[in-house]
Amino acid sequence: MSTPTLERIVVYPVKSLDPHDTLERVEVRPDGGLTYDRTFAMVDADGDYVNGKNDRRVHRLRSWFDPKAGRLTFRPADGEPAAFDVEDREAIEAWLADHFDEPVTLRYDETGGFPDDTLASGPTVISEATLEAVAGWFDGIDAAEMERRLRPNLVVSGVEAFWEDRLYEDEETAVAFRVGDAEFLGSNPCQRCVVPTRDPDTGAETPGFRETFVRKREETLPEWASEDWFDHYFRLMVNTFVPEATVGAELRVGDELEILGERPYPA
Repeated sequence: MSTPTLERIVVYPVKSLDPHDTLERVEVRPDGGLTYDRTFAMVDADGDYVNGKNDRRVHRLRSWFDPKAGRLTFRPADGEPAAFDVEDREAIEAWLADHFDEPVTLRYDETGGFPDDTLASGPTVISEATLEAVAGWFDGIDAAEMERRLRPNLVVSGVEAFWEDRLYEDEETAVAFRVGDAEFLGSNPCQRCVVPTRDPDTGAETPGFRETFVRKREETLPEWASEDWFDHYFRLMVNTFVPEATVGAELRVGDELEILGERPYPA
């Protein structure tokens, strides 16, 4: 088998919107997230996230981020693109409010962003082979679409399907691994929400997605996966903790990954 290698770094500048996947290198931020990852988040008047879980219109909103120019661009499925300077928050929020027919605030946090798992807030990990295997469970879905549904940060090549299930143990034991010069602690297999069950472009439900996923995940769960986390099988991808020493470290496409062994689960 080839050496586990960081094949792709994917960040999502606006939480719940499109990926920015052309980065060759990225820094680990103070709160564990990656530079540009979920730096912005849309919230409603009650302070709740405007995301794909609770609003299907999110799926029909395309977005682009240009970090050098400091510009965000949005395009609704049936409309023209609108580009904004990221500092012009008032204009962005007015446009988003018009799109969603309700007040929307665009929040910003450069120290760690707005992770889904606020405890294990480091980058999520999955292998290319896993994306291909899981896409094969469904007609008409390829690995690229599966990646958009699952929204990982670090995609690993040179390993077998479900290799990332080696990166966690039980609720008292984490698994340390190194990516280049950075060390992470694998926490748990990510519990999935409704978002992967939908077409990432339209928000349309894929019939039987969850049922098929759960059945196939249980059938194909590798022997090295700890079942302690599997109260259900709608789990895939690995959440991570970021040790303090890793803050400021740089990840680069082409970095090798090495499993270092078990560590106590962070308090």
